[in-house]
Amino acid sequence: MAQMTLDQLRVFLTVAEYLHFTRAADALYLTQPAVSAAIQNLELEYGVKLFHRLGRRIELTEAGKLLCIEAPKILAQVTLTERALKELSNLQRGELKLGSSLTIGNYWLPEKISQFQRNYPQININCTLANSEEICLGTEAGKFDLGLIEGELKSGLEDTLYQEEIGHDRLLIILGKQHPWFKLDSVKLTDLYSTDWIMRESGSGTQQRLEEALINWGINPKNFKTTLILNTGEMIKAILEDSQCVAGISELMVKKEIKLGTFKAIKIIDDRRKKNKELEIIRPFLKIKHKERFQTKVSQVFEQILSLI
Repeated sequence: MAQMTLDQLRVFLTVAEYLHFTRAADALYLTQPAVSAAIQNLELEYGVKLFHRLGRRIELTEAGKLLCIEAPKILAQVTLTERALKELSNLQRGELKLGSSLTIGNYWLPEKISQFQRNYPQININCTLANSEEICLGTEAGKFDLGLIEGELKSGLEDTLYQEEIGHDRLLIILGKQHPWFKLDSVKLTDLYSTDWIMRESGSGTQQRLEEALINWGINPKNFKTTLILNTGEMIKAILEDSQCVAGISELMVKKEIKLGTFKAIKIIDDRRKKNKELEIIRPFLKIKHKERFQTKVSQVFEQILSLI
């Protein structure tokens, strides 16, 4: 009895993607008869039709739709197994797929990556930067071996993803020289309603943590005068310098500008109590990974480096 082969599955998935035998053959650098034979052998072996032949076009049958779901899982597991076998030679080869939120990826992670590459120069690191929500979803889908995010895990993924705090930073309320508060050392909590704001996009870990802190202080950010919503901290910094807006930005991103006097971090004083208290926003850096997906040796070694202070 013949068995399904990996090449047959790859051919099937390509035909399912293009819904055209000739185009699939071109994409695979095979002849059209070879592609047709691979599909026919699968159909004959299991006694099912994978495609409806409708004149010049084809459509997936129910059996074809089922195989479309299962085939990628099989090929993905084979890929993971191959990676694991290659790494048995004492980390002399391999790949690490990282997903990182923007602030961590630009300001905290590079030192960790450099340290890892000094020890394991043969390992290829593929790092994708996106907002925290995208990193959570990518880690859940298997796109990343490890994810690094700010704030909290995306709601609904607690049963799927493991999380561990590996660091932290502060969010500062930042303004430029054009702002009337620039000469002040502090403002009252309720003064935050009286100024214009630049915010990060929904799904940003920075925005999530800022909103959570404000709400905990009894301040509703929905009532702020938000003039701009941008998807990177660098864009916010560029606009903030010559505007009369304020923004919540990671201390890691603005240390240099604060030292040079380009920006100022304004203190927020809670005057609702007898003793005026300065308010701070501390946010954790989280390492996340899938609870059930195979973790490579490369990934495990990099985790150790992340945990070093």
